[in-house]
Amino acid sequence: MKKINFVFQRNEKKYLLSPQQYRALQEELSRWVCPDQYGKTAICSQYYDTPDLDLIRASVLRPVFKEKLRLRSYGVPTEDTTVYLELKRKLSGVVYKRRAGLPLAEARQFLHSGQNPHPENRILEEIAYFLQQHTGIAPSYFIGCERLSYRGIGEEDLRITFDSELCYRTSSTDLSYGEGGRFLLRPGWVLMEIKVAGPYPLYLSELLARLKIYPVSFSKYGRAYLRELAESRQLELPLHPGELPLRQNSMIS
Repeated sequence: MKKINFVFQRNEKKYLLSPQQYRALQEELSRWVCPDQYGKTAICSQYYDTPDLDLIRASVLRPVFKEKLRLRSYGVPTEDTTVYLELKRKLSGVVYKRRAGLPLAEARQFLHSGQNPHPENRILEEIAYFLQQHTGIAPSYFIGCERLSYRGIGEEDLRITFDSELCYRTSSTDLSYGEGGRFLLRPGWVLMEIKVAGPYPLYLSELLARLKIYPVSFSKYGRAYLRELAESRQLELPLHPGELPLRQNSMIS
């Protein structure tokens, strides 16, 4: 059984790019970044929450501290594919992520039962404790996208990802069902995320300023939840540039 553990502590900022901004940025970034180990891949994420969705309800209020639990795969997994259990916390803008790799079947059983199959694994023990502290944790949303992932050349701490075809669904959330759901963004729009341990390199700051690319608060899980809430209650929801209007987000399969 292949066990993979990671601990991350870094700053993460998100940006919504128009098709024009995306093309311009891609043309210039090639001098400083290159594809990382994942390159281009489908990202499938299954989020876990309480029956009343307490975690995401708290998160969208933008508190100083927030946390999420998700199961993530690169591509559509089978039962024995290694997937990643991720406990993600954010405190005063700094992201702390605990990540452990398990076969899908084992990870699913762990999240269902709360019984850690590898008690010697400290990250899994932390996740087990999280499950104990939040009653009734269960699958809530599926979030999918197509991702291009890069790392800095000579700057291992810098990662830049571009997510397109963002979609979500609230049923059939298991990762083995693959992509499909409701679009979040207009065609051609991309969600960029910059992840870095320290300050941005000077070239990157200058490039973003020249292209008028500015950070936004955009949680994929948060936006999916708010859209579902607004539609169910027939409420208006202020939209980000590039975000599809409510009740007009197409289905994909």
